[in-house]
Amino acid sequence: MTTSDIRNVHLGPGGRSRFAGKVAIVTGAGSVGAGWGNGRAVAVALAIEGAEVIAADRDLQSLAGTLEAAGEASTRIHPVACDVTSSASVAAMVGDALARWQRIDVLVNNVGGPAPGGPVEMSEEVWDSQVDLNLKSVFLTCKHVLPSMLARRSGAIVNVSSTSGIRWTGNAQVAYAATKAGVIQLSRVVAVQHASAGIRVNSVVPGQLHTPLVDVLAAERTGGDVQALLDQRLPRIPAGFFGDGRDTAAAVLFLASDEARFVNGTELVVDGAMSARCD
Repeated sequence: MTTSDIRNVHLGPGGRSRFAGKVAIVTGAGSVGAGWGNGRAVAVALAIEGAEVIAADRDLQSLAGTLEAAGEASTRIHPVACDVTSSASVAAMVGDALARWQRIDVLVNNVGGPAPGGPVEMSEEVWDSQVDLNLKSVFLTCKHVLPSMLARRSGAIVNVSSTSGIRWTGNAQVAYAATKAGVIQLSRVVAVQHASAGIRVNSVVPGQLHTPLVDVLAAERTGGDVQALLDQRLPRIPAGFFGDGRDTAAAVLFLASDEARFVNGTELVVDGAMSARCD
């Protein structure tokens, strides 16, 4: 995994840097293992294209791989420990960023994760933790970042949802599906509310990518037979291959850039046509 892996995908048209002089917050910017998780890929791609990136993660150690993957661009990645389910923690992160750079141009909400089960099987405690992790986290970062964007009458927010939020994707994970659907609708509402103030809010909706988190979850659910889960998932994807975090990052960077100046309150699905099929 090198910067060339991502540079070829993400460096803007003509080799220009779309985010030079801008400041971005990326939550969940670490990764549970080697490879291109969504947050890692987004943080690295933004840094390569010139942004100062506040790379936030609950686990600071997980950001070491993000810095390594960024290569020379790592000087523009600033690791921060932040629990995005805590209002105080998010407020501190945002306050520190504003004290240093006086602006936040881009917010990417990437934190999230699934839990199996429907209403009968799932405990109330797991339901509540899923709501906090997948949906309250987006609410809190928007709550604390939006005032500075509104004051400058400029800003782009990209929230990472999931195809689980728009259709059945093969497993009963009711809280994940409900909260990811909530992320999409939260994005639409905030987009309409603040569009006249120069704020854009969109969602990226990844499908069944192959990321380090998938390997961890697969190992937990199959007793270590990761390939078995991948073999089960692949036939669902008409494209015939798995995307990864770099594909999510490409969509995020477009929506966060000035090239998407008239794109607001909508979703960009990144799933190899999986959610478009009927079966």
